[in-house]
Amino acid sequence: MTLPDIHLCVVQPAGHEQALGLLDPARYFRYHFRRLGARVSLSKNRLRHDAVNFVFGAHLGFDEAQCERHPCVFVNLEQFGADGREADADYLALLGRRAVVDADPTNLAAYAAQPDRIPLVPFVHAPYLADEFDGVPLPLDGRPIELLHLGDFSAAAQAFVARIEDCGVPVSLLDQPLYGTERDAFIRQARAVLLCDAHGSGHVDPVLLAHCLSLGTPVVLQRTAATRVPGYIEQAVSWVDEDTLGTFFSCEFGTPAWVERTTQQHAHFEQLDPAQAMADILVHACGVGLTHLHRRDPQPWRPARLHLGAGTDYRIGWLNLEPGPRGEPDLALDLMQPLALPLAAVSALCGPLRLEAGQCEEIVLPLASIRAAELPTLLTNCLSLLREDGLLTIEGGAQVPDELWTRCTEQFWQLGWFDHRFERHEQDGDAARGRLGLRKVATTPRERTLARRMTIDCHLPEDAVPPQEQLLPAGTSVPLQALVGAPPGPGVDRELAEVLAAA
Repeated sequence: MTLPDIHLCVVQPAGHEQALGLLDPARYFRYHFRRLGARVSLSKNRLRHDAVNFVFGAHLGFDEAQCERHPCVFVNLEQFGADGREADADYLALLGRRAVVDADPTNLAAYAAQPDRIPLVPFVHAPYLADEFDGVPLPLDGRPIELLHLGDFSAAAQAFVARIEDCGVPVSLLDQPLYGTERDAFIRQARAVLLCDAHGSGHVDPVLLAHCLSLGTPVVLQRTAATRVPGYIEQAVSWVDEDTLGTFFSCEFGTPAWVERTTQQHAHFEQLDPAQAMADILVHACGVGLTHLHRRDPQPWRPARLHLGAGTDYRIGWLNLEPGPRGEPDLALDLMQPLALPLAAVSALCGPLRLEAGQCEEIVLPLASIRAAELPTLLTNCLSLLREDGLLTIEGGAQVPDELWTRCTEQFWQLGWFDHRFERHEQDGDAARGRLGLRKVATTPRERTLARRMTIDCHLPEDAVPPQEQLLPAGTSVPLQALVGAPPGPGVDRELAEVLAAA
């Protein structure tokens, strides 16, 4: 079986810090897919046209129209049902229509018409995490943090932690949000990690739990009446509830017997291998990719919205442009240089695409990334790309001298424009955000007359001669200097006379 390339897309709205928690499951998928021979890439917000895309965090916002051009499998890590969070109706509808991978079989009834067709991913041992501590974790007795609490610190969690500290066990908290290797450094220094049932839902974060165990740190888990976990987790952690909390933390936690038990639990956990489940998911992805290839429109994408930027401000569903590859744009194109339209290109992220004059309904550009001397060329390109009544939004446009905007609107001919120009377009909040809106409008007859008067360009149509009206071949004439040394004679005069007589 030939595997398709795999791309992992982490959805992170601009500035959304909690979305960084999705990097852990994405990293897990990447490692285990690579074990099975797949080529795997990973990025934020970007989808690849030439790969099957696994999307993490679609509940944070996802434009489903992207599925028309990109084969997508959605990885659901949210908890549904009576004990989970209230699910967004649009997100549930998305999962019901699209290919999904889930971590919890109890979620499937909330959105799947055929639950048995949804692949399940077990989050177990992640051997690559051993590289973070050179494969040799600190002995539990030598770790400086007694007990590290991770997760939401709700009122219920605070009360539970207070009872633990009453037993003489100090509980440490991260004083600011941390993710990735920065957070892992604290996990590796803890004798154990405490995961509370912060909201009484019974939900256990399988990703965080397996991540801590893979880092060589035991986990103490609060059990409530609603708690449910897979069997392999049941045997891998230390459990406490309302009745056993005092005994466990007063008499068991940190003792040689507890250390021995957690060592055995960790040895068993290390033997858990998700290879078969991940292979099934890859087979599922192959089917998604092939189905999409047969249904996908082969015509080039003609984007209606352009964003002159990428990086951290990447916009899903837009064509994101930058002059170079640093910000991982959809297409490396410098609109501050003269642009010849139509333009055909192929993007690894978007596939074949085409830009034509009058195609776009909206263009957004950040002024901070624009070279002032080339702003006129950029504005000219934007005017060409926008359809009539299309909108150009300039972020930071209030910083540009009014003289330039006067040239765009009232003295447009100074930029070489004739048939169209920009006019100011104010929207609510633009002034507060330092944004300037410009709308493309057709010039009036009087404005075109003024432009014709004020410029050296005559602005006349070419008046092409139809072939049936062509008396002599086009391009018969030559530059005057080419006549120097030519033999004298009536040749040209005679030929013209013969043509006219025949006419």
